[in-house]
Amino acid sequence: MSSAPNHLPDDVESLKALVLEQVEHNAQLRADNVRYQARILTLEEQLNLALVRRYAASSEKISAYQLRLFDEAETEIEPGGTETVEVTGHTRKKRGRKPLPATLPRIEVIHELAESERLCPHDGCVLKEIGEAVSEQLDIVPAKIQVIRHICKKYACDCGQCIKTASLPTQPIPKSLASPGLLAHVTVSKYQDALPLYRQERILQRIGVDIPRATLANWMIRAGLLIQPLINLLRDQLLGYDIVQMDETTVQVLKEAGKTAQSKSYLWVQRGPPNHPIVLYDYDSSRSGSVPTHLLSGYDGYLQTDGYEGYNAVVQQNNIIQVGCMAHARRRFSDAVKAQGKQKKTSVAHHGLSLIQKLYRIEKQAKDFMPEQRYAHRAEQAHPVLDKLMSCEVDYCRFSTAISQ
Repeated sequence: MSSAPNHLPDDVESLKALVLEQVEHNAQLRADNVRYQARILTLEEQLNLALVRRYAASSEKISAYQLRLFDEAETEIEPGGTETVEVTGHTRKKRGRKPLPATLPRIEVIHELAESERLCPHDGCVLKEIGEAVSEQLDIVPAKIQVIRHICKKYACDCGQCIKTASLPTQPIPKSLASPGLLAHVTVSKYQDALPLYRQERILQRIGVDIPRATLANWMIRAGLLIQPLINLLRDQLLGYDIVQMDETTVQVLKEAGKTAQSKSYLWVQRGPPNHPIVLYDYDSSRSGSVPTHLLSGYDGYLQTDGYEGYNAVVQQNNIIQVGCMAHARRRFSDAVKAQGKQKKTSVAHHGLSLIQKLYRIEKQAKDFMPEQRYAHRAEQAHPVLDKLMSCEVDYCRFSTAISQ
């Protein structure tokens, strides 16, 4: 301040100026305090979120107790997907294990009493068979390993000038010891059952068959070339539908020309159509927008992605209608809840998660509906929830903007 308390001016105008200066100074302090408090809150939330990502489970599930404040979202619609049994006055869940598939072959093992046990302990008469108690167990016979010997018969004429040999059937990989069945087994084990080739190598070694991992990898490359015509047909069918889902994820390649083993490469995945799902994976060392431009060449329907800007070029070029992903939208609300730390607050983020949970339940109910039924169900049940969610998201964005400023 310009004047000490003991040296105040005597004239009124100077005192007014001093008071005005003090008022402005206090207002500035209050504004700075609000800004600093908001900054502290932001840093605390960032620290909480970092700790959760570093040490806590990676699941984005939120405890139901945290959402209990917003139970009005639960009462407007009945939960679906649970099989119930009608009982007089109420319903209850059907309990007990599910029966084994009727399509599986059955081997009957008959268990009978010994002759000495078939006598009645009261009068000594022989017991008569009156029925049977049946129970089932699931059994697995280990994979049958065998060697196919191809014996090609040779034929000759007595003239000594004509010799013929029966030819082998067309093989997937000529001059290879891999039969079509073995190739199919290794492929399904690797790509469907997530069993790496080095583990399959050890499994084969246990039965005395030594096939190096490099050989198995070469088989997969050759099999990929063989299936390329089918992949082309699948891609034509996928892009022929009016909606495609697309995403990319990082992978590391140990030996790739011009790149270190620690650098990132990418697997791009496309999925569609909903009624007959086709899932195609494409590898690329880059995450640039040129990749989706190539993969979506000629496509002009709906494209569902996350918020990655790399899709913007193909969207503009092909006049594609881009739609978002609720799972990615939910992630922002989930991060906001985690950022609050151990304090069980009730916030806009909690409310948003509750509404999204309700949308998921609505979709679960409509899973087996016909398209027309699903559309009507969504219009009646989901549309009001989406309106609430959009309002909730606007409030959340305003809050985030205020904090960042």
